[in-house]
Amino acid sequence: MQDTELLFKLDGLGCANCAAKIEKQVRALPGISVGEVNFMHQSLRVVVGRNSRQNSVASEIELIVHAIEPDVKVMQMTDTARNNKEIDRESNCEGGDGCECGSAYAPDSLLADSQKKDTQILNLKIRLLAGTVIFAAAFILEHGGAFSKGILFSLYITAYLILGFPVLLKAASNISQGKVFDEHFLMAIATIGALLISQWSEAAAVMLFYQLGELFQMTAVHRSRRSITELLSIRPDYANVQRGDALVKVSPDCVSIGDLIVVKPGEKVPLDGIVRTGRSMVDTSALTGESVFAEVEPGNTILSGCINKDGVLTVEVTASFGESTVTKIIEMVTNAGSRKTQSENLITRFAGIYTPVVVAAAILLAVIPPLFFGGVFAVWIYRALSFLVISCPCALVISVPLGYFGGIGAASKRGILIKGSNFLDSLASADSIIFDKTGTLTKGEFAVSHITPAPGFQELDLLGAASAAEWYSDHPIAISIRRAAQERGIIPTVPNTEAYTEIAGRGVSVHTDEHDILAGNRKLMIESGVGEVPDAKTAGTLLFVAVDNRFAGYFEIADEVKPEASKAIAQLKELHIGRIALLTGDHAAAAGYVADQLGITDVYSGMLPAQKLDKVEELLAQRFSDAAQKGSLVFVGDGINDAPVLARADIGIAIGAMASGAAIEAADIVIMTDDLQALPKAIRIARKTKRIVMENIFFALFVKGLILVLAALGLTNLWFAIFADVGVAVLAILNSVRAGR
Repeated sequence: MQDTELLFKLDGLGCANCAAKIEKQVRALPGISVGEVNFMHQSLRVVVGRNSRQNSVASEIELIVHAIEPDVKVMQMTDTARNNKEIDRESNCEGGDGCECGSAYAPDSLLADSQKKDTQILNLKIRLLAGTVIFAAAFILEHGGAFSKGILFSLYITAYLILGFPVLLKAASNISQGKVFDEHFLMAIATIGALLISQWSEAAAVMLFYQLGELFQMTAVHRSRRSITELLSIRPDYANVQRGDALVKVSPDCVSIGDLIVVKPGEKVPLDGIVRTGRSMVDTSALTGESVFAEVEPGNTILSGCINKDGVLTVEVTASFGESTVTKIIEMVTNAGSRKTQSENLITRFAGIYTPVVVAAAILLAVIPPLFFGGVFAVWIYRALSFLVISCPCALVISVPLGYFGGIGAASKRGILIKGSNFLDSLASADSIIFDKTGTLTKGEFAVSHITPAPGFQELDLLGAASAAEWYSDHPIAISIRRAAQERGIIPTVPNTEAYTEIAGRGVSVHTDEHDILAGNRKLMIESGVGEVPDAKTAGTLLFVAVDNRFAGYFEIADEVKPEASKAIAQLKELHIGRIALLTGDHAAAAGYVADQLGITDVYSGMLPAQKLDKVEELLAQRFSDAAQKGSLVFVGDGINDAPVLARADIGIAIGAMASGAAIEAADIVIMTDDLQALPKAIRIARKTKRIVMENIFFALFVKGLILVLAALGLTNLWFAIFADVGVAVLAILNSVRAGR
């Protein structure tokens, strides 16, 4: 049986340390090959090895989550777009609360989460304000000299309970379930110990600054999560389906392929399709990150997620809602944090070991010196309490995923969609970039520049045969041939689909009522034995044609290099990318012409799809023998016919034409614009993000290690410990927020 991927929503998960514990226990379940908690999205992704365990796994996961976080709601998520196939497509669906199909398309739970978190933050601010006022009053009285200990104790204990009651309650709940070593337990033990040795002000101060750190943490995480809610605004709410003479407003997942929908000015385009009537300007900024409008007219492809600005458009739907561009983008964005980097996994494992070790050290510090070396219990207990305060790993556990999350969000705003933080991490270490040519470095807008018929054939006959052969192909070369035939008034004999055969890496074979036609590269002609085939040299692409097994002539088809390509290549060289290569199926002359224009020295031309894959395998293997090439290998293509290579490279990047659905599926990173300069921009974002994450790791470990040593030597106190702990967390979080900018 196949492995099954399950996704769960963990509604209310607010503790990063608890998220790490849930992940660890879920991974330990039998039959689970992958278990990853996405703290930023409050979700859990698991891969189950046996389908028969799906139901039991779901209940086991719920038990684990509730044992660690009783208030978190566990909901198994489904692919609603694919689960609505049995909906009555002819019903007059309004997409509202009463609509059976619309119920699966209810507003995203992230919006409800956002509102709930707003309330929690407001309540925390109120508690902080009240506790701070009372604490300040007690502090002033204590240092002003005129006070009674009873009043002072009452004020400090009141401030302590206002600020710390939720922490104490959570710690008691966890202890009753046999769970210790979380931040609530650590803060409860440290502050209760301080109260018992009459350090009232320090106990209240620890709770005050701990809650202040919690506020910073909650606010930073909430803002990052809210940015995802904003990205999800590209999701359409409804579609206007044309049924007879009427327009019916329905949920987008109730629309079938082939339906006609009407998009009015100001509305979002709900599904991918082809414009049939109307002209308009559309805002593609939600997809591309660029505030440049694009003009569409009949015959143009239009993608879901765009906003229609002025005209009324009638669009024929070409993809179901579940397969539409907007759905794939939303899936990419919402699942981006589920694939973790080595740094994140390392920190999760480290936090699970670090806290128990520090707690054990604190116990030994409180007991061994007084028992064996004549130390004073009060002094060493105080030092141990400082150990407990500084031992909380939240600065690391939160700031690392928050940094990657910020980097992914920053890239998304610029039309660069990254499927996981592991790909962002790999992109930061990229040192080899291999480009496809057509549609990637060149515009992919081919035009017939010259026609050379063979003896015995006329130019128009040759063009008619070629356009018939290329009738069913969507390749840019085929489109250029059909356009040239149309411009000259040629109406080709359309072959039956049964008589049309694609020959991988060679071309097409077509049988019409009049002729057998071959159209493709020179290899196809030679292998088919059609006679003498000229070895023409040109910077363009060559398409050879044979009719009834006789060589009929060839076409020279020109493709223009993208104007920004040379700037992008220059920027990649400035980023010290060690190898920049061109990998194409075109002949050597065409490949060399493009490479010379762009300053690319490594060129691999005339390659079939299988040969491209072999070449990438070879380049990957070279890293083990070449000390200078130890980073990631990136393949950049247009995503149309390079899926195997995109999948095999360390990182596959699909670029251009706002990307196709196939590109989004195959690639690890999708650049939604045609601008190649987005590639060096993505690398800079990745490197900055990784630098910020490493800064947080080293800074937090250094400061915590230093304070632990000072606390053991008695050179610090609880005030300093809580300042250091909260300060490290706040600085690390603020540093992580930089990644989003």
